[in-house]
Amino acid sequence: MLLKIRSSVFIDRLTFEVDDPQKCLLKAVLKDDKGSVCSALETEAQNDQQVFNWNGLNDLPYGVYTLEVSRGADETKMRIVKRV
Repeated sequence: MLLKIRSSVFIDRLTFEVDDPQKCLLKAVLKDDKGSVCSALETEAQNDQQVFNWNGLNDLPYGVYTLEVSRGADETKMRIVKRV
């Protein structure tokens, strides 16, 4: 699975895109630099859905996070930054 982030810096919302859209359960996890899970998203992706918006991230502390997105056994990780 190829994962694209609209911006590697976010404030209160994160938008990401996956290739090869298919109906499946998509799981996303944000982990801090210590590896602790700070937020999780689980959504049922539709056949033609490529873009996902993750809202409600305003309460997270500023810093560097790892975004882990999985679809079945397929998983992708990316480093992102929450800023002011």
